[in-house]
Amino acid sequence: MTDLNLARKKILVTGGAGFVGANLVERAVREGAEVTVLDDLFTGSLNNIDKGTDYRFVEGSVTDHALVSKLVKEVDYIAHLAARNIIISTKNPRSDYEVNIGGTLNVLLAAREHGIERIVYTSSASVYGNPRYIPIIEEELPTTFSPYSVSKLAGENYCRAFYESYEVPVTAVRYSNVYGPKQDPQNPYCGVVSKFIEALDNNQPPQIHGDGQQTRDFTYVDDAVDATLVAMLSPRSEGMVFNLGTGIESRILDVATTLARLLGKDIAPVHIDRRDIDNIRRRVLSIELIRTRLRWQPQIGLDEGLRLTVEWFLDHK
Repeated sequence: MTDLNLARKKILVTGGAGFVGANLVERAVREGAEVTVLDDLFTGSLNNIDKGTDYRFVEGSVTDHALVSKLVKEVDYIAHLAARNIIISTKNPRSDYEVNIGGTLNVLLAAREHGIERIVYTSSASVYGNPRYIPIIEEELPTTFSPYSVSKLAGENYCRAFYESYEVPVTAVRYSNVYGPKQDPQNPYCGVVSKFIEALDNNQPPQIHGDGQQTRDFTYVDDAVDATLVAMLSPRSEGMVFNLGTGIESRILDVATTLARLLGKDIAPVHIDRRDIDNIRRRVLSIELIRTRLRWQPQIGLDEGLRLTVEWFLDHK
């Protein structure tokens, strides 16, 4: 992982009790940062943050402008991860709008009011929809197929507008299928890797929507956290949007097969109807921009990442 200089830096992590947020909080604290977590615990849990981690927790929502402004006034940096995820957003687009768009606007307004060193906004590869070209570059024309992708792109656009209009220092990163420790399979909104692991551990076949030939760019959570913090600290990232992935295309079927092997299960997956959401056939991100501009590249390949995730699951189930 990258050597980071976070000693005594004050960071607000919105959504810090969630899967990626909790991993980011722990890393930032290990690197010497003073971390405040803002989370409404809608899908997050304080159990995600390891005991002994020295941080401050504030229960509340990014939709509360007064609270956001109060917390932003006390910090130097913001890692803005708070959001309703794609499943919740599809079920309740109004909540998606209020949290993902309204909450992001509140964070930007507070940053403009108080002045901070940097915001890093976590967006999503879902803004690309079905891309025209593979691998997907940042300049690909967005195609928003879900309320979630609409709100994530709106958040990016607000970030760009505040950077251009008010010189608010902001960077956006587009996550791609992040997986790894703390992605709790008991959470109904978790990702496919955790769902596959839980099914196999219970001697049940993992359920694959469609034929399993669809591809994704799976990103290990430690790499996602590392790149997010690099983007937050680097002066070369200001005002920019970066893909955050691996640049490697992996089939869903292969992920299920690898997990069965790692768990020692001779269980074949079953194929069910296509999903109502995220029916993208192929997705793999170009990471040339973040590699060349920020000198960052992922360290954990898919096989190793799946192995580490399985080990964590078996230790914590």
